[in-house]
Amino acid sequence: MWGVRLIIAGMQRQIRAVFDDETVTVYQAYSSAIAVPAARAGRFVPPFKVDRMTWIKPSFLWMMYRCGWATKPGQEHVLAVSITRSGFEWALAHSELSHYVRDVHPDRATWQRRLKRAPARVQWDPERSLRLGELPYRSLQLGLGGAAVPRYVDEWTTGITDVTGLVREIRGLLDTGDEAAASALLPAERPYPLPADVAEHLGATA
Repeated sequence: MWGVRLIIAGMQRQIRAVFDDETVTVYQAYSSAIAVPAARAGRFVPPFKVDRMTWIKPSFLWMMYRCGWATKPGQEHVLAVSITRSGFEWALAHSELSHYVRDVHPDRATWQRRLKRAPARVQWDPERSLRLGELPYRSLQLGLGGAAVPRYVDEWTTGITDVTGLVREIRGLLDTGDEAAASALLPAERPYPLPADVAEHLGATA
């Protein structure tokens, strides 16, 4: 098993996640109107909309940075979504980087054409520490749009768990200064072993 680091424009990029042989866990944050029915059904149901781009994040701490530990309006519930690795890797294989990168794309016009056609897009942002400070490598955000969203909802998702209680417990420990206890509750993420063709598509090196 090997970890993946992308070296683009001098920045190390790595996919880390909770995964097993069949599934990988990604995170999303929603209002109760979307999150509660989804967690109850174990899949996304209305009012979740399949005609909008939706962003999934394998990194728990980057999700915490994005949703402010489940305090931002419309992001009060954090969902751990279990999806098939085959679906996750299909999305990566059919994705395009969200920004033009000279060492990856032949030219800007080619990148723009690919981005317009792609059902998914990859964005890399600084990974976050327990205190949500920037770390010196980047974490994956995967945007699903077009044909990818119905697949995500109807084919790839194998379960949804509302982990807001865990989020609040970790945040509470941090507020009391008990970083060791907070860290012990974090999901055990590890480097995700991308298939060689997907790694090559993303400009990855082992």
